[in-house]
Amino acid sequence: MKTDHSCYALITGASSGLGKAFAIACARRGKPLILVALPGSGLAALGNYLSNRYTIEVATFELDLSMKEALEDFVHQIAGRYPIHWLINNAGTGGTSPFEQTRADWFDQLIQLNIRSTVLLTRMLLPEILQRRDGLILNVSSTAAFSPMAYKTIYPASKTFVWAFTCGLREEFRGRGIRISVVHPGPMLTNFDTSRRIMEQGALARLGLLSPQATAERALSQALAGRGVIIPGLGNKIQYFIMRLLPASWQASLASGIVRRELGIAPAP
Repeated sequence: MKTDHSCYALITGASSGLGKAFAIACARRGKPLILVALPGSGLAALGNYLSNRYTIEVATFELDLSMKEALEDFVHQIAGRYPIHWLINNAGTGGTSPFEQTRADWFDQLIQLNIRSTVLLTRMLLPEILQRRDGLILNVSSTAAFSPMAYKTIYPASKTFVWAFTCGLREEFRGRGIRISVVHPGPMLTNFDTSRRIMEQGALARLGLLSPQATAERALSQALAGRGVIIPGLGNKIQYFIMRLLPASWQASLASGIVRRELGIAPAP
């Protein structure tokens, strides 16, 4: 499919990991970029590299998308300056800790970033994307969305929201000339700490391992081809189908067992 090089791809959480991989995948297709990440993330250096390496325009913005006022101000800044064609809602956060030992404001920040920013950016930018033929919205969920999970609780619930939200939106805008997709990445070896935690989670967690680069390339290619729900990697697909066959209580027990091993917590009697 021919890529429109006059309109931008906007990618959130773009400074590292999967977001950076999405930025590279879009740049390789000649797409000008708007990259968004937290302040102090070194995003300008990545923008300069991609601009020089792929001879494209790259604009970078550092802000906290969990802050509603900052998000709205950002959208006002880019309105009329950067025609948006693709939107990749990648920004998100997670973590592992006992529910009763976790601060309430941390849960609130997770919800604002993983859920609210995805919904608000989509709503604010959708009218512009609809004006352009073959626009794209790609929301990043997780294989964690397939099951409830102890000691993570809010994170998989937020990713289940992203999954349901995207599927509903896709149905609502069917036939309107826009591609709307959700991708469920599995575990990725993005840094030393993440790699250590994945290796401690056992064979099931390691089964779906892919690099951020492979995940981004497969997700973007399938989204551009019109696939609605994208699960990169054979191991992650197997996990999805296994979870679909199990009762919810078994799903939670199986997924939570992996997390308990990571934390060194004995299962409940």
